[in-house]
Amino acid sequence: MQRSLVQVQPEVAQAQEQVQSQAEQGAPSGPPAAKAKKAGLRRPHLRIFPVSLLKFGAFSKQGGGQAGATRRGAKTGLGQRKGTLEGPCGWSCLAFPWCQRFNNVRCFLIFFCILVMAQCIVFGLVDLSTNSFKKENNLNIIENIFLSLTYDISSCLLVVFIAYYGGKGNIPRWITVSSFLVGYGSLLFAFPYFNVEDSQMNVEFEDICQEVKIVKPCSKTSFSFRSNYMTFFILGQSVQGIAAIPLYILGVTFIYNSVATHSAGIYLGIVEAVGILGYSLGYTLGAPLIKVSVLSVNSTIEKSVGDSDDKERWRQSWWSYFVIIAVIAWSTLIPFSCFPQSLRGTARIKAGKRKQPHILDRDQTKDQEFGPSIKDLFATFRILIKNPIFMYLSLSRASESLVMIGASEFLPIYIENQFILSPNEATTLAGLVLLPGGALGQILGGIIISKLHVSSKGLMRFVIVTSVLSLVLLALVVFVNCDPVPFAGITEDYGGTGQLGNLTAPCNSHCKCSTAFYSATCGRDDIAYFSPCFAGCTQSKTLKASKTYYNCSCIKEGIASSDDQGDFIDASSGTCDPKCYKLPLFTAFIFATIVFSALAGVPSILTILRIVSDKQRPLAMGMTFVILRICGTLPGPVLFRIIKETSCIFRDTERCGSTGNCWIYYKTKMAYLLVAVCFTCKVTTIFFNAVALGLYGNLPQENSDVLPTVVKNPRVKKNERKESTL
Repeated sequence: MQRSLVQVQPEVAQAQEQVQSQAEQGAPSGPPAAKAKKAGLRRPHLRIFPVSLLKFGAFSKQGGGQAGATRRGAKTGLGQRKGTLEGPCGWSCLAFPWCQRFNNVRCFLIFFCILVMAQCIVFGLVDLSTNSFKKENNLNIIENIFLSLTYDISSCLLVVFIAYYGGKGNIPRWITVSSFLVGYGSLLFAFPYFNVEDSQMNVEFEDICQEVKIVKPCSKTSFSFRSNYMTFFILGQSVQGIAAIPLYILGVTFIYNSVATHSAGIYLGIVEAVGILGYSLGYTLGAPLIKVSVLSVNSTIEKSVGDSDDKERWRQSWWSYFVIIAVIAWSTLIPFSCFPQSLRGTARIKAGKRKQPHILDRDQTKDQEFGPSIKDLFATFRILIKNPIFMYLSLSRASESLVMIGASEFLPIYIENQFILSPNEATTLAGLVLLPGGALGQILGGIIISKLHVSSKGLMRFVIVTSVLSLVLLALVVFVNCDPVPFAGITEDYGGTGQLGNLTAPCNSHCKCSTAFYSATCGRDDIAYFSPCFAGCTQSKTLKASKTYYNCSCIKEGIASSDDQGDFIDASSGTCDPKCYKLPLFTAFIFATIVFSALAGVPSILTILRIVSDKQRPLAMGMTFVILRICGTLPGPVLFRIIKETSCIFRDTERCGSTGNCWIYYKTKMAYLLVAVCFTCKVTTIFFNAVALGLYGNLPQENSDVLPTVVKNPRVKKNERKESTL
């Protein structure tokens, strides 16, 4: 209890110590001693009540009746707290002693990771939802840009201002606002799914020859749902973009300032790993919903596309996920609002870090104080942007981010087409197996550099080495692919009767087939067909939950098997077996590549945090955020989408005159393009880090790798122990 009183009411504790010293010396207890004794004899159960409600400011305004030593000691204690910005855990006048056990960086990290994971789950769900929405509605370029890039654009517009002014204020309060915005943005994403009209449903058709019936294939989604979806998802992306700034700029800086230099890698590695795991979890939760969504719109099975029960479950699943995440995010509101501006022990840690010379601590900034004015903001901005080492390291992070963007954007569609998996299976594999490799790499990178006490130069070398290793593994991925299955009209010419690039041949010209709906069909000749109609099939049956087709005029070869009724089966629904068993090997190579690539994530962040002074760290992280967005996350999805479209062999061209979905991809070209872009990004990362390392090595001796050292002076040690008890 005495220790809790020292933390919350240091003046009373000092007065009690004075009474004890006077009693030991036999000195008479004057009015100050009487007051202190009265405070010390206060009933124990009142001490757990908010102390500041009991004192009403009496101890902060001590009169002249107290002894000079006591007054000076009280002022000194208050001055230290005011200068270091350390305070009790609570709400201003409400500071419970039992809460002080949570006033440390570990408890802050727990709540911070919960909030980061909640937002990253939202990112995973939103990416899947928007990709499905784009496929169903054939959005134009403007709509695609607004729906995909609103998050990055909104965050870039405000990040510099929030980073600069937020770094000078109470960072936990900013993160409290971020917690509210994450939950609010998640609710905005849920709103379009509360009420989905069925106007696009009841599209019935039979996909066999001469009986094709299509009812309004272009009206896939009601106008009200489309407009609501666009409006609320753009608003939600904007809100999430603003919420991300305090999290990934101010939050990371706050954690770095609250831990020792060589412990920061572990803490930041945990944060980065939790973010990737959250995104993977969002992918895993949303993967089953993709299957239902596709069946409800683009299905070619013989039933109503808009089955009401399936659609209701699909709709409820989407909005329930977003609502649950909003509740999780809001559960961190109260904890974050209780943390002080600086955690206990932060002042001592910052003092140790100031002993390390920083690159930017030169004559022009060493004795210069930057205030809250716009002029000071731009002055700090100008100092940072003129530093070549900082700029090269920021560009290195941007090029490195493209690898993870490629994994999240391109990997599911690549696995689906390369190894003939369903969209559900491919997305689940990417989210549950491959992307967690990034989380493992982030946390391993943080642990390695923390345990080895790596210097700033060593961090740059570490990034270069891990990037080279990931390059070697990435090059091996090219050789892990499957031979494409022959596709009628694309890579096979209907036995010489048709033309490559044309699905129509003499054997199916009378069927009036449409490419508006893709229904993968495999013939007994082991050739894939766009649909049973293009295979010339005139009859169908449903056997064991799978459709089989008969009397197919385009299928002449292969061994025919008979069903239970004695009819010979010519084709069946689904893709042909590629007879390829390289998926486990591909998974192992990609997993290792992502792990080694992610090993460089935390070291690159720590290098930037180390080369700038503590007052410039928030703005430096904000500028890195902007550079990463402009050179990484903004062009990244567009770049990989171009690669995907370049690899397209056949797409839907009969959807109301607009360019439709791509149905078939050239697998070999897709593999080479994916590896080439990722290879280029890794080479760029190595180049930028090598240049930064060369510039760093040419700095004067006082700016070289000098890390904070432990003070050996016993007197200083005694003072530090005394400060840590306050």
